[in-house]
Amino acid sequence: MKHQDKVVFVTGAGQGMGRAIVQRFAAEGAKVAAIDINKDAAADTAASCEGEVIAIACDIANSESVKGVMQQVKDVFGRLDVVINNAGTGSVDAFLDTPDENWDRVIGVNLKGTFLCCREGARLMLENGGGAIINVSSSAAVSGEGPSHYVASKAGVMGLTRSIARELAPNGIRVNTLVPGATNTPMMQGIPEEWMQQMISAIPLGRMAEPDDVAKVASFLASDDAGFITGQNIAVNGGMVFI
Repeated sequence: MKHQDKVVFVTGAGQGMGRAIVQRFAAEGAKVAAIDINKDAAADTAASCEGEVIAIACDIANSESVKGVMQQVKDVFGRLDVVINNAGTGSVDAFLDTPDENWDRVIGVNLKGTFLCCREGARLMLENGGGAIINVSSSAAVSGEGPSHYVASKAGVMGLTRSIARELAPNGIRVNTLVPGATNTPMMQGIPEEWMQQMISAIPLGRMAEPDDVAKVASFLASDDAGFITGQNIAVNGGMVFI
């Protein structure tokens, strides 16, 4: 029970990696806020867990929505110890054909949403002397493979981590980035089959990650075992990309 009584905030909790992360932290004793734009999906995740898990709807790209949900977490649990920014979106757009609205949506969720949850989460963590933030990027940020808005947003997440890790370290807040590769999630189903097979063929371990592969590393980074790790990119990609 390595996270006994810690309060953990997980975005994109309705499916895939987010659901696996919520389930693992709940199993390890944490009190978890499962956050998703789809309240029903978040509720399904909460129902799949043993322990204290609440489901809250939030549009993480909206500042007021994030502030409101952070206040709810404080009202229910009284504190915040861990933020895991897992929520993400994408679309299949060739660079020259990318509509403005698709660019804005992907950057808004993946990068601005991560920024907002980091900022508001850190403000709460300051009240109890520190905590851990884990941002989820992508191997695409390193390889450059994928739609331009998605790659740019995930590269931005890695830069955001480095910046705020330096600023928040004196306050006892550690910030790291998980960098998954191809992972067996519903989001992966929207990728053309040709792209998917190319990704798998580039993985030395010969398979996609399962969501719990990522959840296990998130648990480690949030634990005291990782107490001297901050500002780092931790690749969970089967050797697909070396960082």
